[in-house]
Amino acid sequence: MTTFVFGIVLFAAFLHASWNAIVKGGNNTILTTVLVTAFGTLIAAFALPFIIQPARESWIFIILSVFLQVAYFALIGYIYRVSEMSQTYPLMRGTAPLLVALFGIVFIGESLPIQSMIGIFLICGGILGMALKCKSFAMKGMGLALLNAFIIAGYTIVDGIGVRLSAAPIAYTLWIMIFQGIILVGWRCAVNYVDLINYAKTYWRLGIIGALGMMLSYGLALWAMTFAPVVMVGLSPRG
Repeated sequence: MTTFVFGIVLFAAFLHASWNAIVKGGNNTILTTVLVTAFGTLIAAFALPFIIQPARESWIFIILSVFLQVAYFALIGYIYRVSEMSQTYPLMRGTAPLLVALFGIVFIGESLPIQSMIGIFLICGGILGMALKCKSFAMKGMGLALLNAFIIAGYTIVDGIGVRLSAAPIAYTLWIMIFQGIILVGWRCAVNYVDLINYAKTYWRLGIIGALGMMLSYGLALWAMTFAPVVMVGLSPRG
């Protein structure tokens, strides 16, 4: 991984943490999550006609990634409602790279030198240590956070394969944003569209800022996967 790509990955991680903080900072984490994906869908729909589209071979991976990420979004909104972000975020993001390293070896045959693996374990150990500093533990939230770590690892591997096949990282990212937004917004409208509309009137700024952070963090990480090993980019949170 070159210094430039490494810098991009770090910036993507910063953006990801920022939009997660926005979700936690809203009055209702589930509605904020839906609002973020709704604005992400609108932005993606506007941009897609002007860029090169993904190769046909990548579409199965786009669809699979969408379903995994819808599950991720549904869980993350609930997790932040029942537990502290300072506990569950490090748990999700400290466990997921370890799973990505394992899945990368099993599913895409992408192994790393022993020095790199030691580095991954040390980084993940430091992140997990942040979760252990919490004075209280919500077992339900921790269990869901671990489940979400498996989902994160799943869509990381799927996207690592899919984005390389697509030959169009930007369009690959935007199509995922569109489909997951349609599903999440459609689900919320079916439950109670009035609440979503009223919430959007107050928190639309959070939705726009969160959507931009989500799309940039996700897109930059996918772009990095076309130049660097998926396992290494997987150290950076996205989505």
